[in-house]
Amino acid sequence: MAEDATLDSNKKVQVPTGLYRHCDGCKALLLTKELDANYQVCPHCGHHHRISAMARLRLLLDEEPVLHDVEVRSGDPLRFHDTQAYPDRVARYQKKTGHSDAYLAASGTLEGHPIEAGAFDFGFMGGSMGSVVGELICRQVERATERQAALLIVSASGGARMQEGILSLMQMARVSGLLHEYRRQTNKPFISLLTDPTTGGVAASFAMLGDFILAEPRALIGFAGRRVIEQTIGQKLPDDFQRAEFLLEHGLIDRVVARDLVKPTVGKLLSLTQST
Repeated sequence: MAEDATLDSNKKVQVPTGLYRHCDGCKALLLTKELDANYQVCPHCGHHHRISAMARLRLLLDEEPVLHDVEVRSGDPLRFHDTQAYPDRVARYQKKTGHSDAYLAASGTLEGHPIEAGAFDFGFMGGSMGSVVGELICRQVERATERQAALLIVSASGGARMQEGILSLMQMARVSGLLHEYRRQTNKPFISLLTDPTTGGVAASFAMLGDFILAEPRALIGFAGRRVIEQTIGQKLPDDFQRAEFLLEHGLIDRVVARDLVKPTVGKLLSLTQST
């Protein structure tokens, strides 16, 4: 009997991987399925965890997203090489995410309203914007113009992709110019949803050009980093500087919206702006 008890005590309990996850906000231990059911928002502290572009489109569209332009691929114009050759780095993230680049776009409806929706994927090279991302967004804007449909862009980006240099920065002007044409040729709104993080060239261009600018709670939004700004101006910034609530208080965005309310909020905006 004593020998059996010793054997039992030496047995290791096998806990399935992925069953639990710590909240990035309050560090609470959460059941993964509980977090999934709550749109990746902590039920205790309300922290909004980052989600993939495909998960975002599934939350917003009425039907399963059918993606456009999935065949578009990055070149290597600068033959960039740091710790890894640029094509190899892109290939690694393509394998990791299952997508060609850091942006996904789909046509569909949102609460019955025709819409062209697209979302950045921060899991693909930090959601950085290179030539492919710019091209995908431009094609999305052109489809919205042709369909006379509303336009929704969900940003989650570290900014322009340094591996493509000026070709990456050029996308800021390309998209902004097409948005001007979209407004000239349609009477539909461009809705910009800012999620954590929206920074760099994306924040400095089209992300802040929406007819309606929404943001998720506590999303980091800004151009330069906090440390760079503090060193430049020689002042200590407020603790909530560059957070969504700070921007709302200072009139830079229109509303902070919890993730589960984004779809009905956008649906309401589309209803209010519906052409008679």
